[in-house]
Amino acid sequence: MKHRVSRAIAAAVLASGVVHAAKATLVFTSTITGAPLDLSEAMPEGRDTTAVKTFLDTAVNIYNENASCLPKAKDLYLSMCSGCHGHHAEGKIGPGLNDSYWTYPKNATDQGLFETIFGGAQGQMGPMYGALTLDDMLLVMAWVRHVYKENPADATWLTEAQRKAFEPFDEHNDPTPPLEKAGPCKATAG
Repeated sequence: MKHRVSRAIAAAVLASGVVHAAKATLVFTSTITGAPLDLSEAMPEGRDTTAVKTFLDTAVNIYNENASCLPKAKDLYLSMCSGCHGHHAEGKIGPGLNDSYWTYPKNATDQGLFETIFGGAQGQMGPMYGALTLDDMLLVMAWVRHVYKENPADATWLTEAQRKAFEPFDEHNDPTPPLEKAGPCKATAG
């Protein structure tokens, strides 16, 4: 009996290790070098949100097309990104972000865009992990995705339902309320 219990415990421990090892872990890499990014360099604030936890497990940004979060996303983008990328992501000294051309093709995915924001890119785009929290990065990404002006069939970051409902952005008809008039951002995982 004692050996059966020991074998059962050993089998459970072994199975636990196999199951844990089989779980895929996302690896985030530098857009410039391809080396793994050290996410511990991020600010401690904004790590425990549902959006961040979901993203780090799945590379899905639950802020994408979440109307309750777009006012905060727009405010962050305008204050942190528009100086280089333009108010409507049309591009200035940095590349445009509102069309299907990506300087770094990996940015067509949310994981790739996150990696570029977190770790920086060539030229003047430095790493943003010291300026934006992980949660703020996801909000900025959601705004960049929202201002997309082209065919939603190419918008790989949208779910099928979002793709069907998506209207290309029109800067002359932006219904996003100012942050001070908006309600709270309500993000829940799928």
